[in-house]
Amino acid sequence: MSIITYYLQMNSVDELIGKEASLGLVINEAKINEFRVNKFLYQLVGEQWQWQDKLSESDAQWEAYVSDPNLRTWIAYYQGSIAGYFELQSDGQGTTEIMYFGLAPHFIGKGFGGYLLSQAILNAWSMTGTNRVFVHTCSLDHASALANYKARGFKLYQSESTEAVC
Repeated sequence: MSIITYYLQMNSVDELIGKEASLGLVINEAKINEFRVNKFLYQLVGEQWQWQDKLSESDAQWEAYVSDPNLRTWIAYYQGSIAGYFELQSDGQGTTEIMYFGLAPHFIGKGFGGYLLSQAILNAWSMTGTNRVFVHTCSLDHASALANYKARGFKLYQSESTEAVC
């Protein structure tokens, strides 16, 4: 099965086309590192999109990943339930990547994606020294994912077709 991976970037916060309506979504940064939380979120959000690259990692690998001072995690809640999350990672040289982003299955299609992505982008730009924000997605993702990234102002700069899972 051929999978297309799309690489998108933003080179200025001015390129952001934000979605302001939160529809009751509350987003909090997880300021205490707990790798089990990140692992749970990865599985909760990613299972339906075949996120598998980190599933074979040991707890020690997860702990090392989450304890990286350049990685930050935000969790979205709706009426007290986890609705989604995003992780941002700075390379320390001006580039911040949206590592993982998505909604929990029950919250897809309720209008939260644009606002959550807007908040991810704003938080990425607020990280010290950021002059470029990028993200990648693939053809296994939700049918609206690529359109949401573009609607928020990301520009496609590369795509590739592989047989691997994104």
